[in-house]
Amino acid sequence: MTFKTIFTAAVASLCLTAPALADLTRVSDRGTFLSYVQGRELTRIGVSLRVSPDGSIAGRALGRDVTGTWAWEGGMFCRTLDAGDRQFGRNCQVVSVDGNSIRFHADQGTGEIADFRIR
Repeated sequence: MTFKTIFTAAVASLCLTAPALADLTRVSDRGTFLSYVQGRELTRIGVSLRVSPDGSIAGRALGRDVTGTWAWEGGMFCRTLDAGDRQFGRNCQVVSVDGNSIRFHADQGTGEIADFRIR
């Protein structure tokens, strides 16, 4: 297995199914979302991201830079991401929180799930 394959799999984990969180509360507005993520790091195995109020996303996945943009639209987190030579197109995601964890549910809440720790 090549590094590129492993890297692509790790970045794709931003959208992969994760175990259920206990008591999820849906985040319905930008201000509440920012209250959870502003100045904090979102982490999962091999991935560390920061989501900034200016609409930028920055971080690392398996030692490679991850960049992107985001906006809050229709009660959802809509983002694009670039990771190494891989591009992930715009995807609007339902956001829920449970304590120090945050869940992104892709495709307007009908797709894959990615859970992150909020640090």
